[in-house]
Amino acid sequence: MKFAVASLLVLLVGSRASVAQNPSDSHAATAIVSGIVTKLPGSDPVKKALIELIAENQSEGGNYTALTAVDGSFRIENIAPGRYHLFVERTGFQEIDNRHHPIDGRMLTLTGGQEMKDLTIRLQAAAVVEGRVTDEDGDPMAAAQVAVLRQTFTLGRSRWEQAGAERTNDLGEYRISGLAPGNYFVSVTPPPDFRSMIEATSNAPALASHAAAADKPAPPSYQTTYYPGTKDRSQAGAIQLHAGDDFPANFSLTPSPSLTVRGSVANLPTGATASILLQSKDFNLVLNGAEVHKDGTFEIRDVSPGAYTIFATVEEAPVPMTAHQSLQLASSNVEGLRLVPQSGGSVFAHLRIEGANPNAARLDATQIFLTLSSAEGEDDTLGAFGIGPGVTLARANPDGSFEWKNVPAGRYFVQISEQTDMPDFFLKSVTAGGREASSGFTVNGIGTTIDLVVSANGAAIDGVVTDHSEEAANDRTETDPPTDPPNNAGPNNAGSENDQPLADAVVVAVPEARFRSRPDRYRKAVTDQRGRFTLRGLPPGDYTIFAWEHVDGEAYFNLDFLRSYEGQGKALRINEGERTSLQLKAIPVNQDQP
Repeated sequence: MKFAVASLLVLLVGSRASVAQNPSDSHAATAIVSGIVTKLPGSDPVKKALIELIAENQSEGGNYTALTAVDGSFRIENIAPGRYHLFVERTGFQEIDNRHHPIDGRMLTLTGGQEMKDLTIRLQAAAVVEGRVTDEDGDPMAAAQVAVLRQTFTLGRSRWEQAGAERTNDLGEYRISGLAPGNYFVSVTPPPDFRSMIEATSNAPALASHAAAADKPAPPSYQTTYYPGTKDRSQAGAIQLHAGDDFPANFSLTPSPSLTVRGSVANLPTGATASILLQSKDFNLVLNGAEVHKDGTFEIRDVSPGAYTIFATVEEAPVPMTAHQSLQLASSNVEGLRLVPQSGGSVFAHLRIEGANPNAARLDATQIFLTLSSAEGEDDTLGAFGIGPGVTLARANPDGSFEWKNVPAGRYFVQISEQTDMPDFFLKSVTAGGREASSGFTVNGIGTTIDLVVSANGAAIDGVVTDHSEEAANDRTETDPPTDPPNNAGPNNAGSENDQPLADAVVVAVPEARFRSRPDRYRKAVTDQRGRFTLRGLPPGDYTIFAWEHVDGEAYFNLDFLRSYEGQGKALRINEGERTSLQLKAIPVNQDQP
């Protein structure tokens, strides 16, 4: 994930760098990074590419930027020592590694007085998907939403996310650029049918009952359609994009019978009103909504087949009331759905810090941020109810107390937020009502009190990733000395004199099976220019350490993906505060990854 540094960027044309950094010892030795940005195929220089050097530890390092000159060169001086993420941005291009895999930046470790020169950064042309959307008569359909989608994994489950999206113009045309090579799906969603919405609203009072509504068939309407022309998402055809591709994807939409969801909301307090949202599980987007009538009934029209979660929120109630339920729509309407909202409540927490780490003694509790996440597996409950990061994220008071207000009823778990800039800390225990609750606790109208223990003694794993290949040898810059392997490299990861440190490898500590649905139990690192990595703040337990040449997104959260690499990781058990060094052999990219 790229760090947000837009406010820090001062763009200077040429190869000189701009600097925005935290105060540090001005007499300390600094580092220099210089190199060239080229594009493939060939090695033509890329001018006006933005170089961003972002400190991993913002409290110690700085942020630096530069623009490449006409010859593609850049130079950044006076860099405070430390570990940095280096990103390159140029419209229409993607950064790649030596194996032509797309990467989102790279990791560099810089020491005082070091000059890293002749760093070569390679870019390749991004792909484009473009085409035209028409109706059944061949007339252009304006304002249709076209999306390029790819599969990702959240909490070990497959989900589609947008890699790019665009609305069609008055000619029905669209163009989506800046796509990295890979497999994608393309969908088009027609513009809102306002006539249907008005018709549904005006007819609502006249509908005496659900039976009467069911007898009135929904008029045909345009539906979300997937390339090459199916309304069934399971029949969507994947397209494979290569660097520089310009892929044509045209759509001709035809009206078809749509699905309708009808039901009622019970348990409404006197004078209260409710609203309904239908959220797609595939896209994690709210796609449809509906008003709840005075008698508690509702109707959602123009629903496409798929997996959904339906949510009801009660407004103007003394305390927040919510309900949600999973739905699977195939070819039939849903009738008689009944939602019964329950009262939510507040979560009160108190945090205690322990550990021999000297940082624990001087730690200000207000430096710790915690997030509240749904433990119900398939439902993003908080997000669907409009409770975003600003509410789920809580900062400790000086006495270590926290509070989350108006939390919908359900089960939740707590984790330390990425905003807590303390990489050695981990959440050691959670108790609710005197019982262990690390796997989740229940929130209801009564209010919930939890006790948290945060330890400053997180375990750490460091080491080097090697690869027996010519490309790995070429990854090293001339100024990087050979890296000595750790002393306790495991037998299945033992290196040889021909192994070379591998930059940009992805190292992941995967927890034991019972924690694999919890992203906060994983740790990830990317190797620097010397093949070195560090994983910090690991809770004690059993782990398997994998080192991949390349991983597409967060595929390691997918259990099928992990099973395909069974036996290729390094298994170990770590204790609280333990420091372990490893030498790992990079796992080649498997073209048949699930």
